[in-house]
Amino acid sequence: MKRRLMMAHKITVEEDKCIGCGACVATCPANFEMKDGKAHAKTAEVEELTCEKDAETGCPVQAIIIS
Repeated sequence: MKRRLMMAHKITVEEDKCIGCGACVATCPANFEMKDGKAHAKTAEVEELTCEKDAETGCPVQAIIIS
């Protein structure tokens, strides 16, 4: 039986671009939080994306990058 390789998705928040609007936290509170007025990913890598892509798409300044 072949095992399916799971690729981890890296989540980056570019703090210099972040304006602290909180859209990512509202969209994906499971993995985004606000600290010192800026968004941060609670987990830098996830094996399975849930709401993270929605947060990336919804960021008004494109400060979230998922690779």
